[in-house]
Amino acid sequence: MDFRFTAEEEAFRKEVHDFIEKECPPDLRGGDVNLFQQAGNFLAWRKTVAQKGWVAPAWPKEYGGAGMTIMQQFIYNLETARMRAPAPIFIGGLAVAVIGPTIIIYGTEEQKQQHIPRILSGEVMWCQGFSEPGSGSDLASLQTRAVKDGDDYVINGQKIWTTLAHMSQYMLLLARTDPDVPKHKGLSYFIVPMNAPGVTVRPLFNLPNTHEFNEVFFDNVRIPAENLIGEENRGWYQAVTTLDIERSNIGSAIGQRQSVEDMLHFARENRDNGVVRLNSDPMIRYELADRYVETEASMMLSYRLVSMQHKGLIPNYEASATKLYSMELNQRIANTSVKLLGLYGQLGRGSKWAPNKGRSEFQYLRSVANTIEGGTSEIQRNIVATRGLGLPRGE
Repeated sequence: MDFRFTAEEEAFRKEVHDFIEKECPPDLRGGDVNLFQQAGNFLAWRKTVAQKGWVAPAWPKEYGGAGMTIMQQFIYNLETARMRAPAPIFIGGLAVAVIGPTIIIYGTEEQKQQHIPRILSGEVMWCQGFSEPGSGSDLASLQTRAVKDGDDYVINGQKIWTTLAHMSQYMLLLARTDPDVPKHKGLSYFIVPMNAPGVTVRPLFNLPNTHEFNEVFFDNVRIPAENLIGEENRGWYQAVTTLDIERSNIGSAIGQRQSVEDMLHFARENRDNGVVRLNSDPMIRYELADRYVETEASMMLSYRLVSMQHKGLIPNYEASATKLYSMELNQRIANTSVKLLGLYGQLGRGSKWAPNKGRSEFQYLRSVANTIEGGTSEIQRNIVATRGLGLPRGE
């Protein structure tokens, strides 16, 4: 790994820093900012970023992106995280991270013209219809069916844990189009309007009682055949070869470092008020030191990924190792944060007595899902074991 930036890369880092310093409203910068409560400032900031071409930094310029190199995108994400500005993924959401690249690579020209500009403008939101009640980690076993009927496909089935389905106008759906072939070979990608007759969305509330997820039901939902993305029965391979989204995890690594730094600052400022036990319990000091060292390891894993990508290599088990370590570290950081605050750590958002605006309690509850979503820790360990260490698959 090379931790040094070239002169050109350092100049670009400074450009990003100066741009955020000048253009991003101060009210949007900080770990405790509720961007929905700052809707006016956020929309103005999003427009400014879009004018710069940085809403979708990795997209080709002909589709409204910035055409950044892997290293430029890494530097952009790094500096954005360091300055606690709204991250690119939040600015564009899932539509920029997954949907847009999928349409750019596999979509027809008509699909690109219809959807790409609206994704960049933020005019529409998208969700991703992948997981099902019986198909999570083993996604290729999914059973939602899409049957060709003349010029249409008719969809029946159910999806679960569908993030922001209740706010989305479209879904990128992975459905089974051929049940008579091996499971990976009979799946296809579709664009499904969420207002189509037969689509029903029901909320799922998570442990911290926020509404991010939903279950979605399809009852004879009819969509035109032109909503198929790419080739029929090639959906699985399109899913795993979708544009190599920047997977360095640098935003999460920086966020973890900042969370620990915030804990350290809070501990120093409140050492004698009975909230924390730095004087009477040296183990808290050791635990904070452990968390800080672990964030450094998370940073190194991120640098490893981007170094590989910069050399033209495709991270495989390395990305799984990074995801595994980072998500379990999120839980350890949340546990330490609640322990640091003592009984005050049980107070949530809305309580005037809650330190850090209740962020510790929220992170403690929300982090439970980190080792499940996006591929469970067990799946990531299997990938590292088989692809990284060459161990045999279990029967």
